[in-house]
Amino acid sequence: MRTLLTAVGVALGVAVLLLAAAVPEIIRAHSTREDARSGAFSVQEPNEKNKRSEYSVLGKDANNRWNGYQLYGRLLQAEGSSPATPPGLDHIPGAGELAVSPALKKVLDSPQGDVLRERLDGRVTEIIGEDGLIGPAELAFYKGADDLSVDNGATRVTHFGGSQDEQPMDPSLVLLVVVACAVLVMPVAIFIATAVRFGGEQRDARLAALRLVGADVATARRMAAGETLVGALLGLLLGGWFFLLGRAFMGRVELFHISVFPEDVTPGPLLGLLIVVGVPVTAVAVTIFALRGVAIEPLGLVRKSEQRKRRLLWRLVPPVAGAAMLIPLAGDLDSGGGTVNEIQVSSGVVLVLTGVVLLLPWLVERLVGRLRGGPVSWQLATRRLQLSSGNASRAVSGITVAVAGAIALQLLFSVVKTDEEHNDHLKQNQTQLDIYGPESRLADAQALTARLRQTHGVTQARGYLESWLDSAEGGDDGVNVTVGTCDALRGAARIGECRDGDVFMVQPRSEEEGSPVKRRMPLLLGSAPPDDKNAHRKVWRVPSSARTVKGITSPEGYAHAGLLLTPSVLSEKQLDTPSYQGWAVTARTDEALESLRTTVFHTDPAYTLWESADQEAAQEVDGVQRAVMAASIALLLLIGASMTVSTLEQLRERKRQLSVLVAFGTKRSTLGVSVLWQTAVPVVLGIVLAVAFGLGLGWVLLQMLGEARADWLVFLPAAGAGAGVIVLVTLISLPFLWRMMRPDGLRTE
Repeated sequence: MRTLLTAVGVALGVAVLLLAAAVPEIIRAHSTREDARSGAFSVQEPNEKNKRSEYSVLGKDANNRWNGYQLYGRLLQAEGSSPATPPGLDHIPGAGELAVSPALKKVLDSPQGDVLRERLDGRVTEIIGEDGLIGPAELAFYKGADDLSVDNGATRVTHFGGSQDEQPMDPSLVLLVVVACAVLVMPVAIFIATAVRFGGEQRDARLAALRLVGADVATARRMAAGETLVGALLGLLLGGWFFLLGRAFMGRVELFHISVFPEDVTPGPLLGLLIVVGVPVTAVAVTIFALRGVAIEPLGLVRKSEQRKRRLLWRLVPPVAGAAMLIPLAGDLDSGGGTVNEIQVSSGVVLVLTGVVLLLPWLVERLVGRLRGGPVSWQLATRRLQLSSGNASRAVSGITVAVAGAIALQLLFSVVKTDEEHNDHLKQNQTQLDIYGPESRLADAQALTARLRQTHGVTQARGYLESWLDSAEGGDDGVNVTVGTCDALRGAARIGECRDGDVFMVQPRSEEEGSPVKRRMPLLLGSAPPDDKNAHRKVWRVPSSARTVKGITSPEGYAHAGLLLTPSVLSEKQLDTPSYQGWAVTARTDEALESLRTTVFHTDPAYTLWESADQEAAQEVDGVQRAVMAASIALLLLIGASMTVSTLEQLRERKRQLSVLVAFGTKRSTLGVSVLWQTAVPVVLGIVLAVAFGLGLGWVLLQMLGEARADWLVFLPAAGAGAGVIVLVTLISLPFLWRMMRPDGLRTE
């Protein structure tokens, strides 16, 4: 039974470690699948290769969002008789036809898909295959078109595949990922170390009997190591089976918008080998280390005598060392700059969290040793903890580490997300969405702005054409140019009287927002060909009649700077790739947001629409948080399963004592409450310790970001989740407790 319990405990830890070892391969497979379908569009081929042919296809981004989900979309138009096809498709959809993923098809066929059916506005003719999707739950579509051209922003490709240009991840997100890895993996090692010590008291008694028949101390230790090794090896095999079983069903599971194909969940060979070798070696090492305080003699165990009290000083060394590694990094990532020293950060986090594991047994022993009196159930619980508080501390050490790490992570997330979403210029029930359209025209800009104002839920909307004109005097100087009607320009600056042909100058508020604009300033029109940067370009000077006006701050806090031109001053062809820049303020409701997205999508699916000033960073934060939340759910399941096994093992060891207490008249309810107290006391102390360490670790990590502002109540959900797991484990163990109280428990040999 002890070997089986050890194997099950080790197996749960091994399964999670194998899943963690598969994360790099999942990321690699994700990148490979993304490159296969989109890589060709991110690399512009030379003009001689980028010509229309029987294989060429025009494509345009149509990425979108729906109810918090990211939709991968692309408009496609075949130009030849044998066009290249993206992975997962047999042919290019015709105009008005849709190829959708199975998950998107399910949404479109449901009542919740009314908004998407109106937005996509096409007939589904094909289902995208697995090789064209990132995950089984991904929402993706290809829509056929007949009005695409290179001139209006489409990209011509003759094949699919290739690598995309990847931007480096924001340093604050790198910090989040590094801390999350340390926080999520560390409890697993604690669970495995706890599992190999199941049944320790009975094992030591057997070893004492072996000493009686002639085994020496070294032989007894080898036997203990051998028992543990057998359980660890069985756990390794069982954990592999658990992993394969879970992997088979992984394609049906979606957590926080994350889904993966089972074939992509494969541990890397080096990490897999490390787990196969490291788990048995660690198990044996833990067993030998646990025997250091046990003198196994032929006639009994010295451990049953009064034990020496735990010392505090050496237990403070790891957390102090961890803090010493992290505190010097304060301010390294201030203002979004700097780099993350992954080794130093992860080592510091592990050392600080190790302090929770080391200090909990000392805290439980000191506090429990002072407890006296109370009801019978309380006295039974406290006396049991006074005799053996180590087992109770080990049982909850994993949950305390997980809670402490979760609190530190939530503090980081609260600051990073606040930086992305904070806006002092909007009402609480409002949100602003910025809209960007590449290579737009003035007529299209005016039409879109008019449609935005008519969209349900929109209270304000502005839109202009924007471009950049280089200075004819050389250098990197230039001027941002905004083109619009007088009515449109009144939303950008206080221009007063205005008629077509007027020019206005808005001076930047600081050097960071641009260079000052001057009358008669020479500017270069158009754009130089990429293969001839010295090509002659026409020079245009800011007219002497240009008036200086004051810019108006938008709801997002941004004020226009540069030149404001009415349409007749410069034609669209004279500008360098003019783009649509606009914003709309709308009610913060799902209906209003989806209506606005539909309006923009019908104008041009390639237009980008986002709520925050930094769309890419906001999406990365959401992605990291979803991944951490999914891993936390898996970790909580592991915690619950491991603690259940540990609690049942302790009850099995105490079967005889429980039966004796019942035989002497102790109420079953009293024993049940005593078990709850035995679990609750170390749990409460552990959570208090976890909150203190979690907030402290979070504060130290915030200093790296140069932040002192955070939501210091983020510990409540994590602490509540930890307490909830304990209550659930106790309830699960009660039926087994009733069985242990039967009279047949009095039998002995």
